Amino acid sequence: DVQLQASGGGLVQAGGSLRLSCAASGFTFDDYGIGWFRRAPGKEREAVAFISSSDGSTFYGDSAKGRFTISIDNAKNTVYLQMSSLKPEDTAVYYCAAGKFGGSWSAWYRYLEVWGQGTQVTVSS
Repeated sequence: DVQLQASGGGLVQAGGSLRLSCAASGFTFDDYGIGWFRRAPGKEREAVAFISSSDGSTFYGDSAKGRFTISIDNAKNTVYLQMSSLKPEDTAVYYCAAGKFGGSWSAWYRYLEVWGQGTQVTVSS
């Protein structure tokens, strides 16, 4: 089966840090873009950060810039999201997703192939 397994969520105080992991099974990240999204209760899904497996190019959503870092370990087929200076408004279910990446993040976003199950991040004030 082609799967993504997201993990690493939890409860953290404001100002703290968490590292999320997204591990692939059943496929490799060759020529893939892998990204993190989040959805807070009552809100639309939000793009957090994306990374290309081929050249490591990245995209960050406005809420992630300066605080979150996305990275990839191609040997482990795993993408990480290091989150720092967390705020209560970062509370959400975080999902990872993957799809073939041809250089355009807007195109990649429309053709995502695999989604992980989500991991809850809760930031207390």
